[in-house]
Amino acid sequence: MKKVLLSGLVAAFVLLIVSVGVLYFTVYFFPNLALEYYDPAFRSSSKGTVLYFVHPFILSFALAWFWDRFKTQFDKPRLLKELEFGLVYLVVATLPSMWMIYSAMSVTIEQVGTWLLYGFIQAVIAAAVFVRVNP
Repeated sequence: MKKVLLSGLVAAFVLLIVSVGVLYFTVYFFPNLALEYYDPAFRSSSKGTVLYFVHPFILSFALAWFWDRFKTQFDKPRLLKELEFGLVYLVVATLPSMWMIYSAMSVTIEQVGTWLLYGFIQAVIAAAVFVRVNP
């Protein structure tokens, strides 16, 4: 249990740093995509900002539990473990939720595509932490 908590906490801080970096990267390199977030479909209050920074912690602890439970199923070399873990998360969790979001909200396919890619990258980064902290 201690390894699950430790790996989840380490992954959370790594993902927090990555999420802030991706936020600035998107605004700088893809300003038109960033402008889409001014659509009324998105929350404009400061309460949403706090939730944005809590997300890496919720995701990391959920993925840390999942990793601990199923890590024996990922019996490949380290990089392939990380990529397979990301792919499992993409197919099982991210793709279905993005399908629902795209069908129910006023978002572009580009936004949904970047969210899919970002979810995959988050899971791969978290898996890289888990492989090292909780092998």
